[in-house]
Amino acid sequence: MTTNQRWMITGGSRGLGRALTLGALDAGHAVVATARTGHSLPHHERLSVLELDVRDRRSVRDAVDAAASRLGGLDVVVNNAGVGLIGATEEMSEEDTRLLVDTNLLGPLWLSQAAIPIMRAQGAGHIVQISSVGAVGTMPTLGLYNATKWGLEAFSAAMAAEVRRFGIRVSLIEPGALDTDWAGSSMRFAAPMPENDDLRTELFGTAEVPWPAAGPTGGTSPEDAAAAILVWVQDPRDDRLRVLVGDDAPSQVRAALDLRYEDYSHDPRFAGR
Repeated sequence: MTTNQRWMITGGSRGLGRALTLGALDAGHAVVATARTGHSLPHHERLSVLELDVRDRRSVRDAVDAAASRLGGLDVVVNNAGVGLIGATEEMSEEDTRLLVDTNLLGPLWLSQAAIPIMRAQGAGHIVQISSVGAVGTMPTLGLYNATKWGLEAFSAAMAAEVRRFGIRVSLIEPGALDTDWAGSSMRFAAPMPENDDLRTELFGTAEVPWPAAGPTGGTSPEDAAAAILVWVQDPRDDRLRVLVGDDAPSQVRAALDLRYEDYSHDPRFAGR
């Protein structure tokens, strides 16, 4: 299908989610977008906006049912809502950890669980998980964020094999750097420990938390990323599980996989295979 699709997009009020929402509308689709709080999305006859905190499983089920009822079904569900949080492993509080896990890992799980029965009854559907190149490698102070994306990829890969027989497609989008506010005012920080000041300075050029406001990141624009995702979603011939988005994404993934291969290659049973 390339026209008149029925989309549900979480975290649709800003960044990549907003760009996907507007891009899907421009492509002629009907969209239910969700936002945790208020939004500035424009009025559109094919757009409905629901308030949703993806950490609440019951609310997620209610929102998915409401979206399917308004649209008459669901063709594409995009799990985009997420949070970023900077903090060394030792610095992460229980509250910090649960925020990341409940939003980035369990939120997409609840959405997927709610969407599958609807799509199975239709005999078709597409669940799109917004992951990250951070699901392949890791970075100091982003370990818990990386962990949620690794977990997202693990259950999504298994789920893809489980639901394929029902005509449901599952995809993992792995963007590189995006020129959004993710690393700016939207970024959260664990309470810093002075023992990690040198590490933060090495990584970010400052030990200050939160760090000073910065200008554009130079990453892929959310509009360009959304356009690439929309083109790919609507190509039924390309059924890859993982899709890289952004010019820097392939090199980041390659570097992470090379490091892993180097570790495994020390085992003579693995080397050369």
